[in-house]
Amino acid sequence: MTSFSNNLKSLRLERHLSQKALASALGTTNSSVCDWERGRSQPDLDHLSKIADYFDVSCDYLIGRKEY
Repeated sequence: MTSFSNNLKSLRLERHLSQKALASALGTTNSSVCDWERGRSQPDLDHLSKIADYFDVSCDYLIGRKEY
């Protein structure tokens, strides 16, 4: 798993969200969130930005470049 995959899953679990709930909040599919968390794919820049805004973290944090 990549840093992004681990960080996304950790943030989601910290907030007690299901993959389905996160997907709905981000305007994407449950399978996309699942694939991101398993490292099968990466979000596009638009979704990366939405994820960062949703969790109030930087894109750099999400991709493993630095802490919150």
